[in-house]
Amino acid sequence: MATRPPILQPGDTIGIVTLGSPLEASVIDARISTLLDMGFTVVLGRYVYAQNGFLAGRDQERAADLMAMFENDQIKLILPTRGGVGVAGILPYLDYETIRSHPKIVTGYSDMTILLNVLYQYADLITFQSLMLIDFSLATPPYNFNQFFAATSTLMSPRPISNPPNIPLVSRVSGNVTGPIVGGNLASFVDNLGTPFEIDTRNRILFLEETHEPMNKVYRYMNHLKLAGKFDDCIGIILGECTNCQVAYGQSYEDLINEFVVPLGKPLMTNLTSAHGTYKAAIPIGAIVNMDTVSNTLTVLEPTVGL
Repeated sequence: MATRPPILQPGDTIGIVTLGSPLEASVIDARISTLLDMGFTVVLGRYVYAQNGFLAGRDQERAADLMAMFENDQIKLILPTRGGVGVAGILPYLDYETIRSHPKIVTGYSDMTILLNVLYQYADLITFQSLMLIDFSLATPPYNFNQFFAATSTLMSPRPISNPPNIPLVSRVSGNVTGPIVGGNLASFVDNLGTPFEIDTRNRILFLEETHEPMNKVYRYMNHLKLAGKFDDCIGIILGECTNCQVAYGQSYEDLINEFVVPLGKPLMTNLTSAHGTYKAAIPIGAIVNMDTVSNTLTVLEPTVGL
């Protein structure tokens, strides 16, 4: 069983880091104001506002910021400002034994999901595909905050993961499987195949989502994962949205699901609202989940934080 980070409580201290692409200072400051209004205390990483081209500082600098947050006993939640690109660059510079002995809530999506899965694989830590600093805004739907705090601030178990009303989960291939859930952004995982940090899907439920890609490129990514054996190894597949993805050669995301993913024969659920979409389910990477595509339910079977 993976390690549950300590529960997030009112007034706790949140560490803010920028681990991939930079974010405008005005946006960072506005979102920090929201956290302060919610009653949290905030500690900023040294390179939160940094910019080195398309990265927020050098790899070693961003890694040092993350490690400083793990080593600070006051920090309960490590909240990245955004994803973007480059999160994988910090992975060789992290001390996974220190992280293992100082568990924290780590959350994010997009390129951040590379880090979330590596922390589960290397430090045995449950992490969360959920909100980032950029999402702490009055414009964020209540569903997103409800999902985030249900996963990080309660011991609720079992906890169903369900879409907002009138947005159905769709079961495509029948089955009932239970195991750790892993995954996140499709392109980010393909980028790390063949490295020490590639995603491990063995006996796990694999979740994938994508954004702003033409369908021929999404097919290329999916086929790469197939050739790498990731669909052979997993016990079930969950597909989120392909947000703002473009039809290519007359083929849509729905076509790709029906013509490529369904024939894989693994229990398959689709249309989970998450990550780059408007509505963001909180997916606990490394936690034990049941996916029942007969009853069309997705359930987290254990608390994802501890006391």
